[in-house]
Amino acid sequence: MRDFLLGRTPADFDIATNAKPGQVQELFPRTVAVGAQFGVICVIENGGEFQVASFRADGVYIDGRHPVDVTFSTPRMDAERRDFTINGMFRDPISGEVIDYVGGRADIEARVVRAIGNAGDRFREDRLRMLRAVRFAASLDFSIEPQTWNALRESSGEIKAVSPERIREELVRIFVSAGRVRGFDLLDESGLMQAILPEIAALKGCEQPPQFHPEGDVFVHTRKMLELLPAEVSPVLVFSVLFHDIGKPPTLSYDEGRIRFSGHDKLGTIMTRRIMERLRFSGAEIAAACEAVDNHMVFKDVRNMRLSRLKRFMSRPHFEDEMALHKVDCQSSHGWLDNYDFLLNKKEEFSKEPLIPPPLITGHDLLNLGWKPGPLIGKALEAVQTRQLEGQLATREQALEWVTGVFGPETSRGRRAEAEGR
Repeated sequence: MRDFLLGRTPADFDIATNAKPGQVQELFPRTVAVGAQFGVICVIENGGEFQVASFRADGVYIDGRHPVDVTFSTPRMDAERRDFTINGMFRDPISGEVIDYVGGRADIEARVVRAIGNAGDRFREDRLRMLRAVRFAASLDFSIEPQTWNALRESSGEIKAVSPERIREELVRIFVSAGRVRGFDLLDESGLMQAILPEIAALKGCEQPPQFHPEGDVFVHTRKMLELLPAEVSPVLVFSVLFHDIGKPPTLSYDEGRIRFSGHDKLGTIMTRRIMERLRFSGAEIAAACEAVDNHMVFKDVRNMRLSRLKRFMSRPHFEDEMALHKVDCQSSHGWLDNYDFLLNKKEEFSKEPLIPPPLITGHDLLNLGWKPGPLIGKALEAVQTRQLEGQLATREQALEWVTGVFGPETSRGRRAEAEGR
């Protein structure tokens, strides 16, 4: 109903009815009782799945997330148990009438997120609602009504009662939205940031060398980077932005009056992994974000890289996200985009052929030359690929001739070449 009144296309539909769960199951041939004890039945119809909830009133909440039991009730009582007025309206699918018992329509017009009834009670019932309030305010560009905001701030420390998975889901929705900077500010001002991401809160007051960071401390720098990101971002990109400098506070030192953060990228990578594991991100997301944090200082060296190393650097699966990270890192600080522009030019230059072409030879070729299985085969293949990327080898015949000339067909010669660092 909220999206309908805002002129948006709803991502999904919540269906509520006065029919009891058993009656819903009798009406439709294919159903799944996903939450029958809470009055929710999943109806499978026309290739889609629809969750149908019976009007209900909730019992006592004892875990800060779920009621002990429910009783079936009226539409008004169902609306009054919900979180925010903008989510407490119904629309009659036949007449199109908007049914609003809680003042949600007026709050949408006023662009306000307001808890239904007593805000403190709503947040005690379900702690996740605090993050949902921030998400709605950020993604819709709404303000949070003062009493709701005060209750949120007073209860922010209790967010730890919510499962890491649910916290992660809300954080992702906040930070991938175009209102991510507003969400960042609300998380900070409410105390939720300190409770969920103390590593980000610790960036406040961590000063940086003004010749490279005229914008201010690390917290200000990180916020500015979020501001410069495009509207649509991947979770990997936005969380690598958030975490790329979290290693700076613990590595801050002064060398003859100059501020230094030696090894902050490496420590930041370790911290990023710990945070993302804590929030139950997927292994793939953790690996990609950690690689971005680990490599964000490497971009300063790209113009001095050998061609083979540069191509390998640019061929990594999340390089586009890392490029975007590097761009906003520069734009939010010293403003120098020389390395970014260099990489754009190289990307165009390399676009006519694969960055990493098919290998000229394989391990089978080396085995056929008399090599024995072992780590030397991998080192030889990497050496061939390096020369292929440098443009020094172009055919299988050239590669076989080179590897035979350098390593030789016999295992003993291969070991000797390895020992000599060839």
